Amino acid sequence: MTSPAQTSKPWYKEPWPWLLASMPITAVIAGGFTLWFAITSNDGLVVDDYYKEGKAINQTIERDKLAKSLGISAQLSAQDSRVQVQLSGNLQTPPGHLTLQILHPTRSGDDHTVILSWDGFAYAGKFPQLASSHYRMQITPEFGNWRLLGEFQPGRPVSLSPQI
Repeated sequence: MTSPAQTSKPWYKEPWPWLLASMPITAVIAGGFTLWFAITSNDGLVVDDYYKEGKAINQTIERDKLAKSLGISAQLSAQDSRVQVQLSGNLQTPPGHLTLQILHPTRSGDDHTVILSWDGFAYAGKFPQLASSHYRMQITPEFGNWRLLGEFQPGRPVSLSPQI
């Protein structure tokens, strides 16, 4: 006759097999989720034509050099849904309009482009609703021969200058 202490339960009623199996099962589930996320998400950081992008860097450097040689800078202030830009520097003829690019550091889907028109006092335009608080700002004139860059922080004026 066997005593109650010597009787064993079936394996699936013991805690140890389930505890040991939980780690590999969790790894398989996490791996499946990672695979699903990698397949369905867009990798906006990959450039299709890296050679063409590399050649464009030289043009960008030339635009920065021109802005620096002309001493161009700008002050950008955004309030509610309006943005104003005060442009200063050694410009013989001010541009008719400016293009403001609001660039998200990692998600190109959150980038915005605003055309700023001269209103007699400053360049002004409609400011879009932004998804997060960290953006880079870039201003170029209508002909695109120079550019200014700055960092956006909500509620603060942004100083834009050549980055060279």
